[in-house]
Amino acid sequence: MPLPATRFTAAIIDLDGTMVDTVGDFEVALRLALADLGYPPVGHDFIARTVGKGSEHLLRSSLAEVGAPASLYEDSWARYQHHYLAINGQHSRVFDGVAEGLRALRDAGLRLACLTNKPTAFARPLLALKGLDGFFAHAFGGDAFARKKPDPLPLLETCKALGCAPASTLMVGDSSNDAAAARAAGCAVVLVSYGYNHGEPVAAAGADAVVDRLDQIAPLLALA
Repeated sequence: MPLPATRFTAAIIDLDGTMVDTVGDFEVALRLALADLGYPPVGHDFIARTVGKGSEHLLRSSLAEVGAPASLYEDSWARYQHHYLAINGQHSRVFDGVAEGLRALRDAGLRLACLTNKPTAFARPLLALKGLDGFFAHAFGGDAFARKKPDPLPLLETCKALGCAPASTLMVGDSSNDAAAARAAGCAVVLVSYGYNHGEPVAAAGADAVVDRLDQIAPLLALA
């Protein structure tokens, strides 16, 4: 499926499931936080289906999954933050083609920003640890704005920071959240086929294109 015939000047890239496979980090941090409170861990598949709407949503869903009362959220959030910051990036890997894809987009003249629902305090150190931070003019977490994706506000604010109109900005993500936010903001959207789309087929999310690697995006721009 071709991209719109648009002269793109910027790209906004999601983090978890798009650039970095972080389920291992979530799994370890959640296991440790839940163990602190006397509860069993949640499974890998549950995490992969649940990530994408912010760490707060993931933690609340995990408490419900193990039968813990919602009243434990504040305590579990403090434990989760403590453990996640300690292991951030140690159990995750950059997907194949990410660095090459970011380099190609930058070389094509696009300004790049990372926009994720992950808290900023987790996102920026992860980008740095994986050697990806240098590609981005800005990196915004889920707590950077009043609302998270799929609300369009984070995309609109990121476009402002980049100095680029939404119509000339490409959103790159892995889920229906990214697609919905992009559509509402007026951005074109490309989704990757390998990410975390809440257990649903990514092809049904309504993207302009679906790619198997980030380095497949720049050639599509040349055809636009």
